[in-house]
Amino acid sequence: MASSLSFLFSLCLISSLVLASSSSSSSTTDRKTFIVQVQRQAKPSIFPTHKNWYESSLATLSSSDSQKTSTFDNAVIHTYENVFHGFSAKLSPSEASKLESLPHVLAVIPEQVRYVQTTRSPEFLGLKTTGSAGLLKESDFGSDLVIGVIDTGIWPERKSFNDRDLGPVPSKWKGQCIAGKDFPATSCNRKLIGARYFCDGYESTNGKMNETTELRSPRDSDGHGTHTASIAAGRYVFPASTLGYARGIAAGMAPKARLATYKVCWNAGCYDSDILAAFDAAVADGVDVISLSVGGVVVPYYLDSIAMGAFGAADAGVFVSASAGNGGPGGLTVTNVAPWVTTVGAGTMDRDFPADVKLGNGRTIPGVSVYGGPGLTPGQMYPLLYAGNVGGDGYSSSLCLEGSLDPKLVNGKIVLCDRGINSRAAKGEVVQKSGGVGMILANVVSDGEGLVADCHVLPATSVGASAGDEIRTYITSSSKSHSPPTATIIFKGTKLGVRPAPVVASFSARGPNPESPEILKPDVIAPGVNILAAWPDRVGPSGISSDKRRTEFNILSGTSMACPHVSGLAALLKAAHPDWSPAAIRSALMTTAYTVDNRGETMLDESTGNSSSVLEFGSGHVHPEKAMDPGLVYDITSYDYIDFLCNSNYTTKNIQVITRKAADCSGAKKAGHAGNLNYPSLAAVFQQYGKHKMSTHFIRTVTNVGEPNSVYRVTVRPPSGTLVTVQPDKLVFRRVGQKLNFLVRVEATALKLSAGSSNVKSGSIVWSDGNHKVTSPLVVTMQQPF
Repeated sequence: MASSLSFLFSLCLISSLVLASSSSSSSTTDRKTFIVQVQRQAKPSIFPTHKNWYESSLATLSSSDSQKTSTFDNAVIHTYENVFHGFSAKLSPSEASKLESLPHVLAVIPEQVRYVQTTRSPEFLGLKTTGSAGLLKESDFGSDLVIGVIDTGIWPERKSFNDRDLGPVPSKWKGQCIAGKDFPATSCNRKLIGARYFCDGYESTNGKMNETTELRSPRDSDGHGTHTASIAAGRYVFPASTLGYARGIAAGMAPKARLATYKVCWNAGCYDSDILAAFDAAVADGVDVISLSVGGVVVPYYLDSIAMGAFGAADAGVFVSASAGNGGPGGLTVTNVAPWVTTVGAGTMDRDFPADVKLGNGRTIPGVSVYGGPGLTPGQMYPLLYAGNVGGDGYSSSLCLEGSLDPKLVNGKIVLCDRGINSRAAKGEVVQKSGGVGMILANVVSDGEGLVADCHVLPATSVGASAGDEIRTYITSSSKSHSPPTATIIFKGTKLGVRPAPVVASFSARGPNPESPEILKPDVIAPGVNILAAWPDRVGPSGISSDKRRTEFNILSGTSMACPHVSGLAALLKAAHPDWSPAAIRSALMTTAYTVDNRGETMLDESTGNSSSVLEFGSGHVHPEKAMDPGLVYDITSYDYIDFLCNSNYTTKNIQVITRKAADCSGAKKAGHAGNLNYPSLAAVFQQYGKHKMSTHFIRTVTNVGEPNSVYRVTVRPPSGTLVTVQPDKLVFRRVGQKLNFLVRVEATALKLSAGSSNVKSGSIVWSDGNHKVTSPLVVTMQQPF
């Protein structure tokens, strides 16, 4: 009881700080949201919940009822009890600083704002519904597993979320269906078994939401959350298509898995205090998998609410998958990089939606589109102009920004617009408003050659950067020759059997890992380009407010779409192997992933057309059927992650903030370095510092999940310029569940590099018993310091 009273006293000090500040001359506009972590201690029994505890401690020190109200409004936003212990509050910088000095306060973390990272995929992944074996059958399609989707909410009436032929809600489920605007509690069923929304953090920063444009409920007014939820666990729906494209059967990865939605993303973004509250609720509710297609900037893990929430979830046995981000094709762009999160990049499928540009000079330029309205007149060529030539401000008009185009010059023409600033679909709306009959949307150099098909509001297509250059050159030369440039767009519908596939999407974020270079990220890639999935009824397929078209399904691209593929697959694997940890599931997906396309060659990078590398695809593209029977897995416990943080030079206080566990780093330091985390991939980083020869070692432990009496032999493909040895080179397993260790030694010779530059080479280590191939990428980076 003494410790409880001591803690209550410290909370009273917190209250005093908040109240003192609210009565001081400092402006309330200086206040920002902070997430406060406090040491976990037993709360006094007179308070039924932690929220009552915090609020009561605040209230007891206020001198008037009006001040009490002010305190509640300006201070406590959320309280956290499961993946994190503490609360979020609106504080001034000085209050935050004073709070951090209190003995029971572990950390005061500034809030970040995150953003979403915007149905042939089951077939492309090899998930077949026929036959008596396979991952779908073995897992009963994931029927007793619950996937929590942290996103923009859900449109529950879609056929993808029907509960036909599903059994009762799993008895372990503790979640709720929270009613709200246009979302009665009856919106849930045996498929959508939970729905919550979190907006206090959003409103704390932005003021009360505009309920004419947003819904204070789990209902999705954006579309992103409905789309991602149906990718993870949508039921079989036939027929399915978007505006006539991609006709066929729509299905999620785990069609019988249950869904719980946690709405945290609003018009201005997704706020950390709300995201952490969603993690907290999801774990308490009893989800098995958390799918998070949201990201932001990379910061140290002790300042990263997603990393902390995900650690708490993983510690509770919940698999967490997150999108890698859409910052590609540049390097060091990958987000959600904590090693306890499965980080998913995006690849293409063998399906495309060609919409070619035919120029007046006879040239045909390949493009893509899912425009489904009235087309251009067949055989007619239309006047063509470059938007950068038709506005007062060439830069704004080149991007087709709102109000930048001159209708007198645009009317009746096809307009070439550059990508950037506003959304791709919004550019088409600008052209349409100005009287244009069509649009060609050209990538700029930073986009490379990667193409994304959009549901445009007028006849439009997207072309690569080099094609954009060619069209601009044609426009300029034709104008000079007094032969007006012309063009038309030819829409070719849906094309299947595209080769090569998969290809790493141009937008898919790439490594190296900016926070932990010893951990290769992304982990895997999955389908994320032109994905058909469910869509809300009140949002047009282009996502812009003026689009009054309605469709049950929509086609979107992004690592946001790749992530729920892996979330659904994780649910299937967990259903087939209930004893597997989140790390074991990730290991199975990584060590069975493939790196060759349907031509039998290394997957290409869409942005360049050249071969891609481990920095783009991690371990490779997921292969669900092989992941069901990986042979060996690399397992990781929470305490292994603590050793990793110790060896990453995090302080014991930092580690306690991330893990809620006291850390003794003395043993970890003796064990080696951060690269010795038992991860399925291996990454060595050598700082040359004038050395000629450098070496390091990795210790790994594999667990036999295949057959008893198995013998695995190693095959090493060393990165060029390195010597790699593995000891022992043979692993003899007597039983299932047995663990054996091996050591990998890597020796490298210095390269001639300019100051500040680096060189990355990759190879692999493969263990095989004749039936299984357990593959780990091995990456060696040579860095020349400044």
